[in-house]
Amino acid sequence: MTPAEAQTRIAQLRAEVTRHDELYHRRAQPEISDFDYDRLKRELADLEAQFPQFATTASPTAQVGDDRAEGFQTYRHRQPMQSLDNTYSEAELREFHARLVKLLEREELAYVVEPKIDGLAVSVTYEKGRLVRAVTRGNGVEGDDITANALTIRTLPRQLRAAAGAPIPDVIEVRGEIYLTLAEFQRINDEREEAGEALYANPRNLAAGTIKQLDAAEVARRKLEIVLYGLGYCEPASALPATQADFHERVQAWGLPTVEKFWPARGVDEVWKAVQELDRLRDSFAYATDGAVVKVDPLQLQREAGSTSKAPRWAMAYKFAAQRAETRLNAITIQVGRTGVLTPVAELEPVQLAGTTVARATLHNRDEIARKDIRVGDWVQVEKAGEIIPAVIAVNLERRTPACVPYAFPEQCPVCGTKVVQLEGEVALRCPNLACPVQVRRRVQHFASKACLDIDGLGVAMVDVLVEKGWVKNLADIYRLRREDLLTLGKSVEKSTDNLLAAIATSKRAELWRVIHGLGITHVGVAAAKDLAKHFGSLEALAAARLEDFIREKKQSVIDGIGETMARAILGHFQNPVNRALIDELHALGLAPLAPAKSAPVSAVLAGKTFVLTGTLPTMTRDEAAAKIEAAGGKVSGSVSKKTSYVLAGAEAGSKLDKAKELGVPVIDEAELLRMLGG
Repeated sequence: MTPAEAQTRIAQLRAEVTRHDELYHRRAQPEISDFDYDRLKRELADLEAQFPQFATTASPTAQVGDDRAEGFQTYRHRQPMQSLDNTYSEAELREFHARLVKLLEREELAYVVEPKIDGLAVSVTYEKGRLVRAVTRGNGVEGDDITANALTIRTLPRQLRAAAGAPIPDVIEVRGEIYLTLAEFQRINDEREEAGEALYANPRNLAAGTIKQLDAAEVARRKLEIVLYGLGYCEPASALPATQADFHERVQAWGLPTVEKFWPARGVDEVWKAVQELDRLRDSFAYATDGAVVKVDPLQLQREAGSTSKAPRWAMAYKFAAQRAETRLNAITIQVGRTGVLTPVAELEPVQLAGTTVARATLHNRDEIARKDIRVGDWVQVEKAGEIIPAVIAVNLERRTPACVPYAFPEQCPVCGTKVVQLEGEVALRCPNLACPVQVRRRVQHFASKACLDIDGLGVAMVDVLVEKGWVKNLADIYRLRREDLLTLGKSVEKSTDNLLAAIATSKRAELWRVIHGLGITHVGVAAAKDLAKHFGSLEALAAARLEDFIREKKQSVIDGIGETMARAILGHFQNPVNRALIDELHALGLAPLAPAKSAPVSAVLAGKTFVLTGTLPTMTRDEAAAKIEAAGGKVSGSVSKKTSYVLAGAEAGSKLDKAKELGVPVIDEAELLRMLGG
């Protein structure tokens, strides 16, 4: 390869890797497997090493992937938070050991081998034993402050437990991963399947997306877990343990969740045996494990080995190859969801994969089928993404026959025959017919689900019967069901019929946000539904809203978390005459949702004043301070602007304090706030 060719390929690879970094770290929506991503990054690193004249510190090979997102305050790590070098090769793992032997001038090295848990990297800070902050890795230098969301994790203690022989440092950063158990991931997907919604791809992406929600209540509904296994900043340094193994014991003594098992190993042969044992055991763990992390055990030797710009030299991740199987694609079927989205599914010759028989796999969408050139009759490679959802990864072109022709995605809905449409900015194709029987079933299932109006007795089977008989053609028909009709569905159904009708009657006074969520507006989930309910106060007001009720000049959001894309989806929903008529029908049938309670300010001491809170306050949480401000007639905002009246700053205040100084906004402390409140 000539230097000119190398320069062109390096530019292509950097652009491609950067795009995949954005999808993985910021959006939690990767398009390719970890293995394929690592292969691209390895090719880039090899070319940069071969042609050093094109190497740069701005290359993705020299940086940590950035997970920072809008809507969060950032916080600077006291000690940089790095990623890990990784390998899929035993030979490279042995080379890693050989480099350390040479660097540390020791023939025999002690290691610890830990399971690599597939989650979102996090750093948790305790001061005087009290939890004060949880921050994502971000770009390695600073990350997003996710403390409010992390506090919903039941296994994360607010206070470290005192234990003999385990002194609690004045300040300590403990690093680890936020993740979802396989069981919780399955529970969430079961709910979505019942509601006719697309399934999440794997636990890691869902955990990463969940912890970045702006609504802590929605985060709490998904039972996130945390595991802590690494050490960041510690003060005083004398409180540090001597080894990584000691650190695990220390963390456990403090009451923190750590890895359930780790393997001490002397020399690389024992390391390799431990990695193989972990590979055999990983299917028995309650979480997705995609590899093993090998660390030098003595912390002093870790410090001597040091780090590169993005990773420690004393640790390496050995990543297990994803389990794949090859089988024939017999057919492609199309599923129609609640919102009309057409989802292609691969019907496979049954094959054993990761201990289960796989006969179906997701194909995602039309573009994905075209990109991979997947054809009926092909021999395809199937992989369990995150060891959960089977997906078609690639086609074995060597086994393709002339009978395998390109797949023609249907132009009409396979259920009702309506011509499909593609909304602007979306990949998915949709059936626009709201009366499509599958959509009706899915919408009613969603409306009655626990996440919406929670109508007990209106499950999948009952909804199927009601739609099949023609008794329910839209959501309003739920409130038109007659006892005499329901009694014809079988013998001894009086009690279940009366219970169902009672549940339907009760749902007429459901909380407003549940009704908004139940309407199935594109892009509107639980958190957005709660924000809309709080802002508009009634279904009629929401239905009559205009774009300026959502978006100010210069595209600024009126309601935090609801941008222009969601706003236009909401407006489009209510501009549809069928949807507007449905609101009128529901109202006429007695649906009168409860608006969020608005508590009146106790006083008007802070009326007209807007506060922004940052840092850790001495005697109260930020939520407690915000409640006091609002009770006194003030308003609490999440970002600093020229309209901000005061910034209330505590210890370790972040970028909001800098912004306040830049704009000349007055900065006060907790004592000053209490004085303003009258003591």
